[in-house]
Amino acid sequence: MADDFAIDVKGMTKRFGERTVVNKIDLQVRPGEIFGFLGPNGSGKTTFIRMLCGLLRADEGSGTCLGYDVIRDSESIKKQVGYMTQRFSFYEDLSIAENLDFVARMYGMKDRSQLVKKSIEDLGLAGREEQLAGELSGGWKQRMALAACLIHSPRLLLLDEPTAGVDPKARRDFWEHIHRLAAGGLTFLITTHYMDEAERCHRLAYISYGNLLSHGTVEEVVNQAGLTTWSVQGPDVVELADKLRAKPGVDQAVAFGSMLHVSGDNAAELEAAIAPFRNAPYKWEQIPSGLEDVFIHLMDKSKDNFAS
Repeated sequence: MADDFAIDVKGMTKRFGERTVVNKIDLQVRPGEIFGFLGPNGSGKTTFIRMLCGLLRADEGSGTCLGYDVIRDSESIKKQVGYMTQRFSFYEDLSIAENLDFVARMYGMKDRSQLVKKSIEDLGLAGREEQLAGELSGGWKQRMALAACLIHSPRLLLLDEPTAGVDPKARRDFWEHIHRLAAGGLTFLITTHYMDEAERCHRLAYISYGNLLSHGTVEEVVNQAGLTTWSVQGPDVVELADKLRAKPGVDQAVAFGSMLHVSGDNAAELEAAIAPFRNAPYKWEQIPSGLEDVFIHLMDKSKDNFAS
């Protein structure tokens, strides 16, 4: 039933001129779920998010977002959704409190001063409320942006690469907030390029150049790729990587510190390719494929819809 999903859409399509940037995507997200949206730059993630929250009208497709029709009820959806853009989009010459008050006023919220105070306390911004937004570090700007998204008590948050450019501690703190909010029933659709963040999502979807290539839990996405991966340690691994990439059956040979991850989707061909190198001074070990291995594999297999 549609009521079982916060997002339930089919065939969502968007074209700009002759380019199809979102191509017949089906997606279901459950209430209280943290759903990760992965894909290379220019893959259509942001366009898809904007269609969901009513900022862009789909050329094709149907479905619901928070029980509202995604085509006809865009204004109702906007009132129930918080959208955090890639770029910091608040007034840098206003304080944190002034920015939050402005957002609350835009949503027509009552008791704005109490809402702003609560939002500042909930996001750990107390003591900084009078600081100008333009003086904040990336991590504090991120917290303020999240507070602004939450001030009208939305049921769904759409976060577009929310932690780009912030330090690891700020990213971890941000994700702690997300998991607390999700435990309270708030639903998230989050785009990210960080594999450690993707692994903290309940489920994932991988979109590349407008096409949905894989979706499910991290384990399901990794298994769907059908990759076999070996690690190899030894001298001159950069030179070794160049040799391996020229072999049939090797889809990727990627450096991870002092070792390589060598992957392919045909186990027999991969073993034949690495066989001549499986001797001293190299040490080989078959390992589980990781999400980053799968990400690179899917990206390499995709066709750029903007390529000539």
